[in-house]
Amino acid sequence: MTPAGPAESLRDAYGKTLLELGGKDPTLVVLDADLSGSTRTILFGQKYPDRFFNVGVMEPTMMSIAAGLALSGRVAFASSFAVFAAGQAYNFVRQSICYNHANVKIVATHGGLLVGGDGGTHQMVEDIGLMRGLPGMTVIVPADAPTTRAATLAVHAREGPAYVRLTRENLPVVTDGTFQLGKAAELRSGSDLTIVAVGAMVARALEVADELAQMGVSTRVLDFASVKPFDEPALLRAARDTGAVLVLEEHSVLTGVGALVASTTSENYPVPVRRVGVPDVFGESGDPWALLDRYGMSLERIRDEAWELLRVRGKVQ
Repeated sequence: MTPAGPAESLRDAYGKTLLELGGKDPTLVVLDADLSGSTRTILFGQKYPDRFFNVGVMEPTMMSIAAGLALSGRVAFASSFAVFAAGQAYNFVRQSICYNHANVKIVATHGGLLVGGDGGTHQMVEDIGLMRGLPGMTVIVPADAPTTRAATLAVHAREGPAYVRLTRENLPVVTDGTFQLGKAAELRSGSDLTIVAVGAMVARALEVADELAQMGVSTRVLDFASVKPFDEPALLRAARDTGAVLVLEEHSVLTGVGALVASTTSENYPVPVRRVGVPDVFGESGDPWALLDRYGMSLERIRDEAWELLRVRGKVQ
């Protein structure tokens, strides 16, 4: 396990990696919808203005333009807030990008409850499910800045549509930046319980695993940054080895990674699975981290769910 480092901006990591790629790939173009300061695509725009397109507050149009550029031989990165990129522009992502298998990389910032004060209208907690359901769409949810950089490089190198979900809040560095599409990163080994986590919840998974270790509980932590394709062998191996899986995500529990884990284990190797995420509600305005606690993703709730799984398996009293 890599010890947690200082919090770093995932958006900054994305913007800097785009800048790096821009110097290597003359076919790379970047599109934004009047939010380039927030998404950090402005870094690319300042260096390569001829390959940067600010389409204004028109995310659906941005997706159509990105698809056209990609189908003309360009590698297109399109960015906006998740609620606009995955929500407002969904049908254009489906029809223009995925139906045509266009080489467009959608990097959506401000995903999840950590948007905070912008409230429920902007707290997109359905995007992973929406994007995972699109044929041919790659879906990635990085846990920190190093993984964001690696994921940006990976989707650039992979032909076809991709969706990368980033947070507005800075997140602690919890990985060494090693990332491979279709592979889960085992951040901690363990034999009593598995915690599968994505995004901002990976750091909380590691914190709870450390606390459980002090009580003699061996917890495996898997970072499923690559949601689609996902590492089914690693999940089923963990299910067999530990006998129980706890899933943590800053996303609706109805359609996210928890649903993916539950369906996969039930069909292949049934074990107790519990899901910690956003319940069937919209969010509200508030402090970003307090909202995680309010909506059931607190460290205390995670500990309780882990302990209940261990009790069900007969590993604790």
